[in-house]
Amino acid sequence: MAKVKKAYFCNGCGYESPKWVGKCPSCGEWNTMTEEIISKEKPSVFVSAERTVPVPVTRIKPLTEERIVLDNSEVNRVLGGGIVPGSLILLGGEPGIGKSTLSLQFALKAKNIKTLYVSGEESPQQIKIRAERLGSDNENCYIYAETLLENILNQINGLEPDLVIIDSIQTMYTESIESSPGSVSQIRECASLLLKYAKQSGVPVILIGHITKDGVIAGPKILEHIVDVVLQFEGDNNNIYRILRGIKNRFGATSEIGVFEMRNEGLKEVANPSDILLSEHYGEELSGIAIGVSIDGIRPYLIETQALVSTAAFGTPQRTSTGFEHKRLNMLLAVLEKRLNFKMYSKDVFLNFAGGFKINDPGMDMAVIASVLSSALDRPIAGKTCFAGEIGLSGEIRPASRTENRIAEAERHGFERIIVSDYSHLDKKIKAGRNIEIIEVNRIDELLRTLFRDKSYSDEI
Repeated sequence: MAKVKKAYFCNGCGYESPKWVGKCPSCGEWNTMTEEIISKEKPSVFVSAERTVPVPVTRIKPLTEERIVLDNSEVNRVLGGGIVPGSLILLGGEPGIGKSTLSLQFALKAKNIKTLYVSGEESPQQIKIRAERLGSDNENCYIYAETLLENILNQINGLEPDLVIIDSIQTMYTESIESSPGSVSQIRECASLLLKYAKQSGVPVILIGHITKDGVIAGPKILEHIVDVVLQFEGDNNNIYRILRGIKNRFGATSEIGVFEMRNEGLKEVANPSDILLSEHYGEELSGIAIGVSIDGIRPYLIETQALVSTAAFGTPQRTSTGFEHKRLNMLLAVLEKRLNFKMYSKDVFLNFAGGFKINDPGMDMAVIASVLSSALDRPIAGKTCFAGEIGLSGEIRPASRTENRIAEAERHGFERIIVSDYSHLDKKIKAGRNIEIIEVNRIDELLRTLFRDKSYSDEI
């Protein structure tokens, strides 16, 4: 019999304590400590460990293996060009969002590599049904239904695949830990063994992870520190569009996004997000709507910003934003009240972005301000007009990053004018030969006059 001991682990951060405490000393969360049984004696690990010695950095040979390029341009873009050999990737998302479907598409469409898809949640027959629905087949895709990690590692060593997919890490367990699958200690131990295998063999491993009700990846926070790449699969179950966002990437940038459309035959890549983020009525005369040009990574896209401003029915006005940081919205409304004398303290403000996108680009500030002004004055913005600029606390309009790319994207989609910051100092060569009018402003009061130059609204604000 192996000697056992009891310990308490925090479900939020993985902190270990010999006794129960109400508040976690590490993350400060209350009532997150759970009791688990841990074995002191561990069976032999199935991954052989090579003895290493310190060597000078000048003698280390660089990685010569090329990335594994998947048959999915959106995923390759988010990963920085493909999967790095020996990397450990964590893919998280809400239930039913399409994590398993996306991962199975990797395996089925990768005709030139041998893939092992390990499922702890579905039987091989259930996976076969999904594969038939996806309309793909691949002799190099192997399905294995198992949850015991030791058996999985034995099969991996015998099959020698080029890519391993684990669905999901919360269902895996190892005999060296006597707690139940999904516990903090089991997730941490299984992830550590899979990381060890990936680094020693050079075979990349993709882990599918669940998320909590707060929208964060379930399990200890150390899980996100162990892996090399963290991908978040976002979207609304009531919406057909999904967004793959890089949260962490040791081999590339984390600012890229991939856009997919959920269909009966699986997830289809969306090469041009602007087409889905612009409503068909963007040329009509509707108040509270402004088109902004945003950038994620190297990809510019146009997105519809919708605002509704109404008189507050109660003493405290409501501030609701979907896809936009709530604190930044309050800051922009304070700038409007201070610099333009808009009485925002008595107004309810609701903000929304088309397609369920989450925007973190400061260059969308001007589009947000323009939509709020349009709704507050109940005056539509002239059709075929878009915005790109950041708003400062003093009311100045600062230049958005990569303004030239934003202008080119707006021109490509047939917009007639784009309003940018006068501080961008655009070169005359950039303005020459354009089929779009570039309007430069430097303050929000100038923006107001530019949008509604034919009327005076001093009485309305």
